[in-house]
Amino acid sequence: MTDPIADYLTRIRNAVKAKHRVVEIPSNNLKKAMTEILYKQGYILSYKFETGEHGQGIIKIALKYDNLTGTPAIRDLKRVSKPGLRNYSGSKTLPRVINGLGTAIISTSKGVMTEKDARNANVGGEVICYVS
Repeated sequence: MTDPIADYLTRIRNAVKAKHRVVEIPSNNLKKAMTEILYKQGYILSYKFETGEHGQGIIKIALKYDNLTGTPAIRDLKRVSKPGLRNYSGSKTLPRVINGLGTAIISTSKGVMTEKDARNANVGGEVICYVS
């Protein structure tokens, strides 16, 4: 696999479009941090990290839907920084997604965080993806 983050986002995107309740994704530390951010921001219902065979872990993510309309909490996931073209942003030029209604996930020297947290910590980094 050449881009595990794109695979992570695609699995979530496909599960949302197919109206699945739970999606299983192979685990690594960056994916775990991104999952925790999605949970804290209210885009997913819950998550669980499990150890799988051969030391490879699995992340089980319970997707969040509106009870009345059935619309998913995640409307759009967009990969920004790609292996062929990395996208870095300074602390002063961090992106705002849908004028503050969405979230950008940033990989900084202080860990993976949202663009709001990175702006407050005055650090820049690699813009991984946009979530809205």
